[in-house]
Amino acid sequence: MNLASINPGWVTPGDINYWKELAMKIRSVTCFINPGFPLQEKKIARAGEAARGAVEAYWNEGYEVQTTRLATIPFPTLFAGLSTGELIAAAQHLESIALKEGFNYVALGPALIDHPESYTQIPQIIAETENVFCSAEMATGSQGISLEAVKACARIIAQLAPQDKKGFANLYFTALSNVPPGSPFFPAAYHHGEQPGFALALEAASLAVHAFEQADTLTDGLAMLLKLVEDHGQKLARIGEKIQKKSKIEFRGTDFSLAPFPSRDRSLGTAMELLGVPHVGQHGSLAAAAMLASTLDQADFYRVGFSGLLFPQLEDSVLALRAEEGYLTVKDMLMYSAVCGTGLDTIPLPGDTSEVELSALLLDLAALGLRLDKPLTARLMPIPGKHAGEPTDFDFDFFANSNVMPLASAGLHSMLAGADRIKIRPLGGKGLD
Repeated sequence: MNLASINPGWVTPGDINYWKELAMKIRSVTCFINPGFPLQEKKIARAGEAARGAVEAYWNEGYEVQTTRLATIPFPTLFAGLSTGELIAAAQHLESIALKEGFNYVALGPALIDHPESYTQIPQIIAETENVFCSAEMATGSQGISLEAVKACARIIAQLAPQDKKGFANLYFTALSNVPPGSPFFPAAYHHGEQPGFALALEAASLAVHAFEQADTLTDGLAMLLKLVEDHGQKLARIGEKIQKKSKIEFRGTDFSLAPFPSRDRSLGTAMELLGVPHVGQHGSLAAAAMLASTLDQADFYRVGFSGLLFPQLEDSVLALRAEEGYLTVKDMLMYSAVCGTGLDTIPLPGDTSEVELSALLLDLAALGLRLDKPLTARLMPIPGKHAGEPTDFDFDFFANSNVMPLASAGLHSMLAGADRIKIRPLGGKGLD
């Protein structure tokens, strides 16, 4: 398809301005390793060299790389047998080595359902490190939903909230439902196995904004987006394969999620409203989200991770505004996750939100991930001292301030408040083990 034939003003890959005009950035080059324990510094150094080479290679081809990140195997396995004090020391040591090798951030693989003690260690890991991200399983395809793990994740969120007066500590934690290894987006990133690799996390909402600004019809706009995703995806893969050949570290692919930045020209909310939704959150929003996600699904590129839509309230200026205006709710964002999204991300909640209230929301997300057989995450941010409807006051370049969201939860009781592990058959599934 020639985009210029759809719109004569549309630049094509042969135009020198094609790549720069679209303002798409690589949010992260994420390297995946098992560093062993005691930590094998040569493995980390090798990954650092590959990451630096990737940054240079992508910059030379017109892509701004914002960060490099390191993700490990799950920390209960990596640091098996360590006391909490020893674990903190090991995480700090890993962070210092990674920083020396040029990595901006580190993700320890998740707390595991079969290692319940690992959930209790996460608040201290985050408190005692500067740039370490953590995650924790709530549900997996093989084990189903662990009601105990759901409650443990809620407890982590509640314990992290007062670590920072603005609730910022919860930026470093997410709860996982049905999330496999290999996504380059933090905090969900983690590794499996011994073979190191790297993958790209993109900040690509600008592509959708650009396509819909240019198009005259819905069909043309979605076709333009599809072509843009494929052009970029295939170019990124070609560069990645060259890096793999040079570094001997495997290129795992690109997570082409339409991640936003808090400006209107790089907002997923802007893209949805350009399609014709007056305000994100009103009816029609779910259809717009589904169409965007379907377009990503159709695109031919070397994919990894979520490759869907991110709805991070505090990272998207339009979503932040629509939530402030009352159009967009937590339930809306959870509903959109059913057709396209990656879950709930950077959602500011009242500071007095209880563990049981958080558990009910997390349980919904955990069930949704298994029933739809898709990866979903929850990064929830209770704001100390704030109530529903009050404004947030973050001073952070990657956040757009919004209102604290009301949470329609009174907690759970009776059987749903138990300690069972419940398997949920995916839609269209043949049955349970």
